Amino acid sequence: MNLNRSDFMGHVLVVEDEKKMSAFIQQGLLEEGHKVDVTDHPKSAQELIKKNPYDLLILDVMLPDMNGLELSRMVRQEGYAGNVLMLTALSTTNDKIAGLDAGADDYLTKPFDFNELLARVRALLRRHGDTNTTLSNGDLVMDLLKRTVTREGKIIELTSKEFSLLELFMRQVDKVLDRNTIAHQVWGTEFDPDSNVIDVYVNHLRKKMDHGFPRRLLKTIVGHGYTLAKNT
Repeated sequence: MNLNRSDFMGHVLVVEDEKKMSAFIQQGLLEEGHKVDVTDHPKSAQELIKKNPYDLLILDVMLPDMNGLELSRMVRQEGYAGNVLMLTALSTTNDKIAGLDAGADDYLTKPFDFNELLARVRALLRRHGDTNTTLSNGDLVMDLLKRTVTREGKIIELTSKEFSLLELFMRQVDKVLDRNTIAHQVWGTEFDPDSNVIDVYVNHLRKKMDHGFPRRLLKTIVGHGYTLAKNT
């Protein structure tokens, strides 16, 4: 099965005062087919948000006159209902909590791999307009805002990439996903047939979410890919 990339295209506003960084992000997103506006100042960002129905805001935390947290909080209060992705050099748990409390949907620490940014953007755009922030498959539950996963109430610790991988499976329960689909949606790259990175990540995810439980959910379909079985 292959997902249509155009299903996840969106109108994005990048608010970043580092010119090279904003140009880098803008070019990469344009190449992926997104419509992208860029500004380096919170006040101009506010004006643009009032005029355009953005699907996603990418906000740097360190901005002139008003930081990204304040900007996020303000546009939320003004009625912005799209997604917000924070970019910051600060990486402590308290920093992340502050970003989420300010209305951010996700948080990416600098420096970052651009494919990681693309994966976050796709994940956020997929759920734009979806008021349900929880995905569930029986006793397997994923909270998209808190970025937590539990099974039978037990917390399953996942890396960011494992979380994105599981979200892809959770959105398509009982459907077989081939390696090309997984590579494009989670890594933002075309699949390299000589690489086993997808198999390694799937195996890591399987061990974490299936170990110790009576039923195995993440299955290999030989010659086709992987599927997350319906958990009833």
